[in-house]
Amino acid sequence: MAAPVTKLQQVKLPSGPSPLTPEQQYWKTFKSSQNVPTQSPVNHISFPPPPSNALLPSNNDYFVVTAGTRVQIFSIRTRKLLKTITRFSDIAHSAEIRRDGRVMVAGDESGKIQVFDVNSRAILKTWEEHKQPVWTTKFSPTELTTLMSASDDRTVRLWDLPSQQSTTTFVGHTDYVRSGSFMPGTMSNMIVTGSYDQTVRLWDPRIPTRAAMTFKHAAAIESVLPMPSGTTLLASADNQISVLDLVAGKPLQLLKNHQKTVTSLCLASNGTRLVSGGLDGHVKIFETSGWNVVAGSKYPSPVLAVSVISAGANREDKHLAVGMVSGILSIKTRLSGQQKAKERERAKEMQALIDGTIDAYDKKNKKRTRGIEKKLRGLDFVGEGADIIIEGNDRQKKKPETVWERDLRQGRYAQALDTVLAQNSSSVTVLTLLTALRHRSAMRTAFQGRDESTVQPIFMWVIKHITDPRYVSICVDSALLLLDIYSEHVGDSRELGNSVRKLSVQVRREVERSQQACQTSGMLEMLMTGMP
Repeated sequence: MAAPVTKLQQVKLPSGPSPLTPEQQYWKTFKSSQNVPTQSPVNHISFPPPPSNALLPSNNDYFVVTAGTRVQIFSIRTRKLLKTITRFSDIAHSAEIRRDGRVMVAGDESGKIQVFDVNSRAILKTWEEHKQPVWTTKFSPTELTTLMSASDDRTVRLWDLPSQQSTTTFVGHTDYVRSGSFMPGTMSNMIVTGSYDQTVRLWDPRIPTRAAMTFKHAAAIESVLPMPSGTTLLASADNQISVLDLVAGKPLQLLKNHQKTVTSLCLASNGTRLVSGGLDGHVKIFETSGWNVVAGSKYPSPVLAVSVISAGANREDKHLAVGMVSGILSIKTRLSGQQKAKERERAKEMQALIDGTIDAYDKKNKKRTRGIEKKLRGLDFVGEGADIIIEGNDRQKKKPETVWERDLRQGRYAQALDTVLAQNSSSVTVLTLLTALRHRSAMRTAFQGRDESTVQPIFMWVIKHITDPRYVSICVDSALLLLDIYSEHVGDSRELGNSVRKLSVQVRREVERSQQACQTSGMLEMLMTGMP
């Protein structure tokens, strides 16, 4: 019995970059980059949070950047620098504007806390109870006159603007307290802090001498961030981000996607995305349902601060601001109009994927078939109880054999090659045929016995692709074989001579590039050898 004829497998070239996911496309819409140089590392970026009560006043036209001994106030709407406050005797930390846009608070390395009038830049209040640097100052999300501070003196304090001293002092940390925040929603009277004693603590103002809940970590805590639900906390320790469940009192997940210390955390897309920045120069975006990385970008310097600034009634993401050790503030803005339509489409596509109706969505929107994505969803997998599928009994109907494949199978090699070149087939198809001819030792048979007109397409294809690293092997074999067969006829044919000259020029250029690359590689090796 004769062996069955199988279809010729197409040659697979090295894969290119993966297609962008809807999530990656969304974060790539943050364009129109503006780099603002500052004189010192940018250690904090903040903007007024949305009011928890619709009746409370709100003015979100400012975002604040803290760098060195100055605080810069920018317009969310125009990205322009509006004001600079330099009334600090030492390096400032964690400047934040109240949600009404009228008052700003900041701490500094001397342990001083200062409250400023945003319009006049006048100092309204100064507190000096902390005896070491103050790293965190934040306004209460519900009370306009209440704020908190965290310091290297191991204490956390609550303040009331009219008072001359702190109203509550939380004692319990045994090392520097470098991060903290008010809890959201109904728990807004409580405070969460992170310390270099490797703990995250939840505090109740009614019991300031003992934390209501403590989470122990394996490294110093650089940043803490409560989720809008009020039942989940995020904390960064070294190069990891822990997801902490307050209800169960235990960690839910540990995110290990950074290579170096994670310095900053913030939320985006109305709390459905977590954005982190680290000393590895990476900014990564996680979705907050399964905590998977969905996008990211690399910056030229270690990242100290990251913030996604929202605006509008729907709190849509507007700016991605990143502060670096180099003193550069990068502001990327998401375009409106058409980009908003893409965001709505992204949300619909994600919902269809969750609901399991992605095929209907694709058909409705006339989208391409999702090969690997469909397989990952398990739609092509055979479940339990399925019939056994014997190899060779394909479920799908075989594709008909093409003309050139039939010629190749029947030994008409020259005719198969002429057919492929005459049909302007893809380069991969020609490469597949030439590879098959080489395996059959039939390249000479396919090339010889041609006249000036029929050999020209082969020469042109080789000249076009001989500089492509993916095709160079087959092109070199083809070129050597063509020269071996037709070199004695070059002087008698003008067309053949022109083809050989073009091939010579192309090869000479590629050789020169290779020589330059080798010289550059040698110089780099010498430089690297001489480096300590």
